[in-house]
Amino acid sequence: MTDDPTLDVLLPVRRAGTRIPPSSDEHELIALYAHPAPEHRSSAVRPGVHLRANMVSTLDGAATGADRVSGSINNAADHRVFDVLRAVADVVLIGAGTARAEGYADVRVPEALLAGRRARGQSDTLELAVVSATGPLPDDLLDSDPPPLVLTTAVRPDLAALQRRIGTERVLVVGDGASVDVARALDVLAARGLRRVLTEGGPHLVGELARAGLLDELCLTWSPLVVAGPAPRIIDAVGWLAPAVTARPVHLLHSAGVLLGRWVLDPTAAPASWSTGTLPG
Repeated sequence: MTDDPTLDVLLPVRRAGTRIPPSSDEHELIALYAHPAPEHRSSAVRPGVHLRANMVSTLDGAATGADRVSGSINNAADHRVFDVLRAVADVVLIGAGTARAEGYADVRVPEALLAGRRARGQSDTLELAVVSATGPLPDDLLDSDPPPLVLTTAVRPDLAALQRRIGTERVLVVGDGASVDVARALDVLAARGLRRVLTEGGPHLVGELARAGLLDELCLTWSPLVVAGPAPRIIDAVGWLAPAVTARPVHLLHSAGVLLGRWVLDPTAAPASWSTGTLPG
């Protein structure tokens, strides 16, 4: 952790010009990315749930490099925030395609950040939940300890085999048809005490969550890269969000050309005016 870069605060205005050096427990950065208190958490009409997305993009809007994975466009500053976002979450929520493409198997929190989790009443174990209607899941992922929670459908062809492999308590049926009901998925996770939800994509899953009005926050890293090509955007949704979702900046950090923003999303708010909007103080 201590080899990570110092982050400059650009927003909020009252803190502009200050710096956040790395520390073993990352107390200052964790304070910036703390989830709201339980009484202030709500994802759509789900009291107590807080859903945050963490994504990375190039300057020209690509969510991956030419190799089709996000690892080729992220950086040391992004990794520092990445670890902190996981440390404050109860569960990481991903799509099956991302699990396959990015090689997910281990979402353990760094040892230095575990004391903070315990102080917040969180388990040392950060759960991984995978949305997978019918697609295959990597053996390395299914054989991890503990195995992931798999959010799937009642019509999944290999449902019984999957239950035998990782245990019926790790296979959560949240859809009766061909697709997973992402709203029900959040309810099921919350019933297990997993209320601070961090989704790391991919773009298709983030699109589903956005279309359902379930995203409370977007944490977005802009890498100082231009890649062109047929890359996906960070949100891949069929059709436009109508009306467009208004976002309010909470903070903006900088390191060596990398920008890291945290935005609160409000589907019910009127579109903000850039000329009259107030920056966070």
